[in-house]
Amino acid sequence: KNVELENIEWDGADSSESETGGLEEGAKVEARYRGKSKYYSGKISRVRNNGTYDINYDDGEKELGVKKEFIKIIKIRSRSRGRNDSESESDGIGKGDKVEARYRGKSKWY
Repeated sequence: KNVELENIEWDGADSSESETGGLEEGAKVEARYRGKSKYYSGKISRVRNNGTYDINYDDGEKELGVKKEFIKIIKIRSRSRGRNDSESESDGIGKGDKVEARYRGKSKWY
């Protein structure tokens, strides 16, 4: 079965990412609201000098001063179709790569 890319996480980090691991203003992320166990999607609205982040969640909630360990960056890359109408692996995920995925788009990562 196919899994939507936003439900996949892998260690194929780009070498162009900064020391913050891609956690920068405008980055799409999932964060543990108020440090609880469930992750919610949103965007980083501000990077603070003390190493925490302000998050604007997709459901309209906002949270200030979120610790880095409560945030996962969402890496979404597009898949393109070639001349033969077959998928090309422009997303960096290949057969045999170790990934984490959310079963049926639910919140738990496997």
